[in-house]
Amino acid sequence: MATRSVTAIRPHLPRQAAVIGGGPAGLMAAEALAAAGMAVTVFDTMPSVGRKFLLAGRGGLNLTHGEALDSFLSRYGARHGVLEPMIRAFGPQALRDWAHGLGVETFVGSSGRVFPQEMKAAPLLRAWLARLRSAGVRFEVRHRWLGWADEPAGTRQLLRFSTPDGERRVEADAVLLALGGGSWAKFGSDGAWVPCLRALGVEVAELQPANCGFDVAAGWSTHFLTRFKGQPLKNVVGRLAATDGQCHERAGECLVSATGIEGGLIYALSTALRDTISARGQATLELDLAPGRSQQRLAAELARPRGSRSMASHLQGQAGIKGIKAALLRECLPQDAFDSPARLAAGIKSLPLTLTAARPLDEAISSAGGVRFEAVDDRLMLRARPGVFVAGEMLDWEAPTGGYLLTACSATGLAAARGLADWIVQTPADTA
Repeated sequence: MATRSVTAIRPHLPRQAAVIGGGPAGLMAAEALAAAGMAVTVFDTMPSVGRKFLLAGRGGLNLTHGEALDSFLSRYGARHGVLEPMIRAFGPQALRDWAHGLGVETFVGSSGRVFPQEMKAAPLLRAWLARLRSAGVRFEVRHRWLGWADEPAGTRQLLRFSTPDGERRVEADAVLLALGGGSWAKFGSDGAWVPCLRALGVEVAELQPANCGFDVAAGWSTHFLTRFKGQPLKNVVGRLAATDGQCHERAGECLVSATGIEGGLIYALSTALRDTISARGQATLELDLAPGRSQQRLAAELARPRGSRSMASHLQGQAGIKGIKAALLRECLPQDAFDSPARLAAGIKSLPLTLTAARPLDEAISSAGGVRFEAVDDRLMLRARPGVFVAGEMLDWEAPTGGYLLTACSATGLAAARGLADWIVQTPADTA
């Protein structure tokens, strides 16, 4: 591959910051760095920035969540402690205020999720990019980061990029990496950065699917798939006795996929399901198909004589079970369970689904794993390479859907930018 001449950005004021990755974390960092008086260039491998952001907003951009902050923070599981100060510094209300500053009004939906008034990502992204450009932020697209052209020495950063015109090298005073995790590779988040950082000695937890679907043991029958693939299973409760000793429980809805089950309820339990499968080889998800009725009540109602009515009519009339729920009972329970009102009631209240694998990483909404927080300092700078900061899904945290992902990406992007600005002030220009 041909190599273009080095673009040398010599130390001078304003100092030069390279932001690699044009998703929410990178763009939020670029905005903060430009406000701090730095010359900022955003590099992205795609033909335009914010592509995954736009895709996430197709069904209505879920910016954040309106629940109380302490509950909000609990959604980050084992990493809530390290993320807490960053989210408290730029949390749900701050994100809404920021959107308002772009001329985008927001509202809280019935589920507590926060959306732009227009329910679209594109108007917000256009306004954001216009503001960034007016602040002097430059964009270099179709630039795939290849790592460094030199060994770590001092704080100087000589970066390598693959471009349509050949390899390009760029020198900068500091670098902020916001390359995303490993989901949705066709939009740029492919995890290709992992070997590069590991070669530096950076500890990176294996990227795994999060907010993903799962395969059921032996798959669905052809008859069930033909009739119900893609259909929602509404008003159910999922329960899982996980390897951590906890019983995880969520209410909501899910849907039948070609190989198993997916949707909001499943995404909310995906961490516990994935970890249980990893430890045990499988996980048993129990579905309550009639959350409003007790097992005793169901058993009594189903024990009533059904006369000449079919079992389907009896289930619907006595238990309110019909359509996909009735079909799922047929799919998962043995035939003789329908001869016993007690066993049938138990199946309705605790229908076991054996799940054997998470769907592939590239199908997941987000990813778990990434740069461990032990590999960065409290400014989110890599301990192995001074002057390099990390933000967004590159870091080792995960969260359910519902606005938690975008909030944490924005908060860590801002935190890393502030850390970079603080570091650059303390670093003499002739060593950068």
